[in-house]
Amino acid sequence: MKIGMKPANAFANAPLERRGELRKSRNDLSALLTKPDTRFLLVAAERNVIDAASGKPILVDPEELAALSDGLTHSIMLGEYQGSALFVADLDNASDELLASTLGARTENLRTLGLRLSPEQASLAAYARAMVLWDRRHRYCGRCGGATASDEAGHVRRCINADCGNAMFPRVDPAIIVLVSDGERALLGRQASWDPNRYSTLAGFVEPGESLEEAVAREVREESAIEVEMVDYHSSQPWPFPSSLMLGFVARARTTSIQLLDGELEHADWFSRNDIASRRIHLPFPVSISYRLIEDWYDGGEPGRMRADLDHSDAQTLKHDRDQTG
Repeated sequence: MKIGMKPANAFANAPLERRGELRKSRNDLSALLTKPDTRFLLVAAERNVIDAASGKPILVDPEELAALSDGLTHSIMLGEYQGSALFVADLDNASDELLASTLGARTENLRTLGLRLSPEQASLAAYARAMVLWDRRHRYCGRCGGATASDEAGHVRRCINADCGNAMFPRVDPAIIVLVSDGERALLGRQASWDPNRYSTLAGFVEPGESLEEAVAREVREESAIEVEMVDYHSSQPWPFPSSLMLGFVARARTTSIQLLDGELEHADWFSRNDIASRRIHLPFPVSISYRLIEDWYDGGEPGRMRADLDHSDAQTLKHDRDQTG
């Protein structure tokens, strides 16, 4: 399903029909779980299961899944994909050795896997991982502490305590992420735990009783002391690490003097397009909405400008290195 005017960010626009109307029909679900053309994506130890040879997410049928039943917790319905039912099977902590011997498969973290997958594959892998992680983290009731059971094709976890019966639904945590600019420069920051010299746009979770625009202004102020105006929505991205929905904005800086007020950032600074083109800093991973925000600001209405400038810079660096050694 394709929605929206802008190209989708990575992990968005999963190419399936979610078929929510089927989730409450236990008879239909039981039949789908064993139907020969039903397919299962696999997640093990919070990592996506991929074919060891191709590096792509593996799809198995019910018979192939049965070979892994010792590690199977249960399956969650994702929807209808290419005319057949699609589930994700949680293999708990199935080892790479088991996956290799039974399926010729291995596991990989979605952050790195997403860099080389097609948009279709990446969005399905993200949806699968997000559902499994939510399911694993809600095995006990937040109201009474009792155990919960999976219901409605895995899209509800319900407390089994008869005096409680609390229902929990897949959680999504809204977070803003914003490219702040003073016109010629972009405000970027880094956390101490990141790779050396990697910078990104500022971000943070939306607090109760707060609008998205208020969250943008507050987070930027808390992290950098910069005051912003002209806050405009850009795009969004599901970010299953573990359950965020990143809501992207662009904003104009009203002040430019930086102070790290809340201590969340190790460093923040203003960076020009020349700073970025010269590789003065490392940018976020290209699958992230942060990269998209930086790229759109840099391009300034000329799509492809940043990528061309970076390619040119890399070519110049390679030529310099060759000249120095040759």
